[in-house]
Amino acid sequence: MRVALTQFVSLDGVSQGPGSPDEDTTGGFTRGGWLVPHIDERFVERTSQWLDHADGLLFGRCTYEAFARDWPQITDPNDPYTERMNSLPKYVVSRTLTEGDWEPTAVLSADPIESVGALKARPGRELQVHGSARLGNTLLAAGLVDTVRLAVAPTVVGSGRRLLEHPGGAVGLRLVEYEATPSGLLLLQYEYTGPAATAAYEGVTDLI
Repeated sequence: MRVALTQFVSLDGVSQGPGSPDEDTTGGFTRGGWLVPHIDERFVERTSQWLDHADGLLFGRCTYEAFARDWPQITDPNDPYTERMNSLPKYVVSRTLTEGDWEPTAVLSADPIESVGALKARPGRELQVHGSARLGNTLLAAGLVDTVRLAVAPTVVGSGRRLLEHPGGAVGLRLVEYEATPSGLLLLQYEYTGPAATAAYEGVTDLI
């Protein structure tokens, strides 16, 4: 399977609490809910299509517990995500969680790089990381992420946990798909290309 990192971020890179003011208040964060005013029909259509590729969902503990609390409570038959979010196999990377009650769930208590590497070796389409920014950063730095999908909101949050902060080497990505929704969200898809390339600028004529 391929590993796909799907994230909602602000223009200044914040990924914490996109869905509501009380979604994630860790660290005293009080500015949640910044994505919701920009959600439109195109966003729903495209993110639903992204979810179509999933054969499994991968989480860190905090996101898993929040999703396990909230998704089973959604009963709207017209919600385009609920049935798949609740029925897809879930894998949660945690050394403290012993079992999950959002079925079907498997707890990965071993080293996350080894555990996810073993899952990648299985046949299938995508193992998708939703939320779980710290886990996503770890996997991206280790070269285990194949695809990065971002919905970028036209807002500067100003504080909160940011998505792309990791201690590993520089990562190279190639933009393969992009569009803007009517409400101003940028929907971006990147493919992993390996270590980031660098070069010295010596003039325009050397670049074109």
